[in-house]
Amino acid sequence: MPLAKALELAQEYDLDLVEVAANARPPVCKLMDYGKFKYESAMKAREARKNQAHTVIKEMKLRPKIDPHDYDTKKGHVVRFLKQGDKVKITIMFRGREQSRPELGFRLLQRLAEDVQDLGFVESNPKQDGRNMIMVLGPHKKKTEAMAEAREAQAARKAERQGVGHAEETAEEPAEA
Repeated sequence: MPLAKALELAQEYDLDLVEVAANARPPVCKLMDYGKFKYESAMKAREARKNQAHTVIKEMKLRPKIDPHDYDTKKGHVVRFLKQGDKVKITIMFRGREQSRPELGFRLLQRLAEDVQDLGFVESNPKQDGRNMIMVLGPHKKKTEAMAEAREAQAARKAERQGVGHAEETAEEPAEA
């Protein structure tokens, strides 16, 4: 179709003539509302960014002579990080004479890995790095899956709260009558 006729047709329908494939012979054009197209593509890009997951490495620092309650607290943090789909770097810091007993740190890291094996796996085995011993745990589920589960749980809690609020309102009505 000649360019003049295409422009006339676009003006008649109050649309824009947009070149889709410039390198094609003849060039391919399309009649569309360009503002609406730009808006929809921006919304798609925004949604894609929203669902995109950033790999985050959380760090947890321990000492070889850790109290059982402190260990449970730190393990709880590691469990929370793994549930959120984040990697966890566990560092055991040795001071003074503790450096001559690296097996204590190794056993502690092995125990922690066993305690959280249902949520994550050992990505990097324990290794001595100067005064520290380091191990990295990776989650079994991806960050995007964890984010989706968290959104679903949040929506369920919100619906439950709204349902409870609605039930209270209906319960009050007969009492007033």
